[in-house]
Amino acid sequence: MRGTSFKSAQKRKAAEKLTQGLRGIVIFLFSLSGIINVLALTGSFYMLQIYDRALTSGSIPTLVAISVLAIGLYLFQGLFDVIRSQVLVRVGARLDKRIAPLAHQVAIDMPRFGFSTSEALERGRDVDTVRGFLGGQGPVALFDLPWMPLYLAFVYFLHPLLGVLVLGGAVILTMLTIATEIMTRRLSGATHQAAIERNAIADSNARNAEILKAMGMAKRAVARFDSANAEHLSLQTRTNDISGTFGAISKVLRMVLQSATLGLGAYLTIQGELSAGAIIACSVASARALAPVDLAIGNWKGVVAARTAFQRLMETVIALADMEPPMRLPAPNSTLQVERITVAAPASGRVLLSEVEFQLNGGQALGIIGPSGGGKTTLVRALTGIWPVLRGSVRLDGAELTQWKDEDLGHHVGYLPQDVSLLDGTVAENISRFDPADEPTAVVAAAAAAGIHEMIVRLPDGYHTRLGPQGASLSAGQRQRIGLARALYKNPFLVLMDEPNSNLDGEGEAALTEAIKGIRARGGIAVVIAHRPSALATVDVVAVIQNGRMTAFGPKEEIVGTRGAVGAAAAPARAPATARIPA
Repeated sequence: MRGTSFKSAQKRKAAEKLTQGLRGIVIFLFSLSGIINVLALTGSFYMLQIYDRALTSGSIPTLVAISVLAIGLYLFQGLFDVIRSQVLVRVGARLDKRIAPLAHQVAIDMPRFGFSTSEALERGRDVDTVRGFLGGQGPVALFDLPWMPLYLAFVYFLHPLLGVLVLGGAVILTMLTIATEIMTRRLSGATHQAAIERNAIADSNARNAEILKAMGMAKRAVARFDSANAEHLSLQTRTNDISGTFGAISKVLRMVLQSATLGLGAYLTIQGELSAGAIIACSVASARALAPVDLAIGNWKGVVAARTAFQRLMETVIALADMEPPMRLPAPNSTLQVERITVAAPASGRVLLSEVEFQLNGGQALGIIGPSGGGKTTLVRALTGIWPVLRGSVRLDGAELTQWKDEDLGHHVGYLPQDVSLLDGTVAENISRFDPADEPTAVVAAAAAAGIHEMIVRLPDGYHTRLGPQGASLSAGQRQRIGLARALYKNPFLVLMDEPNSNLDGEGEAALTEAIKGIRARGGIAVVIAHRPSALATVDVVAVIQNGRMTAFGPKEEIVGTRGAVGAAAAPARAPATARIPA
């Protein structure tokens, strides 16, 4: 019970943090809307005074005085309207500034847990949706709705029958608003999910444009997108049909009600129960009373979208609040311990690696070999913390990876993935991992350790050469070597490389060999996934991963022997899988 109450308190704290300072702003906007709505009665009072005072008296000074006063009140109403609009825009910008970094942090983490890129990017779109809503007419309608009784009271004061008529119209329009909410809520979730699926296909097609073009798959890719887009359009059309239909009905009813008010007012005037000015005043006031309802129905799609987006953002903030920030730990310099870890694919939940255990000491290099699909890359993802482990633990100097802050762990771990992606920036920024405290000497040292300093200085702008999205201006081998330099930046204790020589020529492989030697010489640990024997030249320990299990672990000479890495991948285990090799 105590743990549950603690989590509830955390969630409340997160929600309060997200909406901090907004309560006072909402009260201010509500009060400001009250002033605006009181001033909106200016037109009705003006009509009353013109018809019942100025015209009957025939006094020009009275007409001028009433008109000047009305113009002044209209100007004040316009000024307050501008202030309300600008405050709402700034509230949206404030929320964006507060939430957007958190949403992007979650977007970066979501693919690690099996979500698509499009689903991850939806958090950023949610921020845009909320900000756009606050800058539109939806909030204006919602702030004006509570002041409807003010106009109903004014009309009732003119004549009770007119008040009853306008109240009945308000009730009918309110019921239309509720019906719009009920009917669109069912479709909004399905429409949102269809949009995610469509965007996922679009994102996949864009990322694989070269393959689609080269292999004549573009037409089929477009057909897949068209099918998903048709589903999304169908759902969106149904949603728009509902909101559009109810919007049109509400507009017609408002016009009918306004005419009915005029007709009833005329009847009451003929009967001598109402003045001519009161007819016009009543018509203006009733139109103003029902305008917020009409505006709310017309903008209800935006209201629903903003509400759903804000709920998802609240969930995002609460999820981050559940994460206790770990303490800062000393830099690791001794061991990497893998204790019977089991790893599953986040997307499917299928177990890819089971009961793997070993230990490496500073100064050692591990080569991981085995057939494709055996679990080698899964192991490296677990060692970096990219994929969480189901059971077991990965420890640096005895501390689990979860006990490290991501930023701190990043200082101690270098990672070269199988598919190297560089960010849109300069060569130096990519090597330094976009470190704001970029140290030129450390950048050059990392480039030299990867053997690419000479290559970089020959580029048009040297280390300041911009690479463009994903480093598309470079060859695959150049991207891989810059990725290696990034992994070696500031000499991390643990360096993990997934097929680091897959795109390298002879010069690149020689540089890779020297880099692994350098890691070992400074007391670091290197882990290398290898399909080519040359990558194992400087490792002293080899592990064989087959069918999701480590079937062999031991000194390279015992595991590989004279048959090479490829033969060893299919060889039977010669050493226990849990062996620990001394440095």
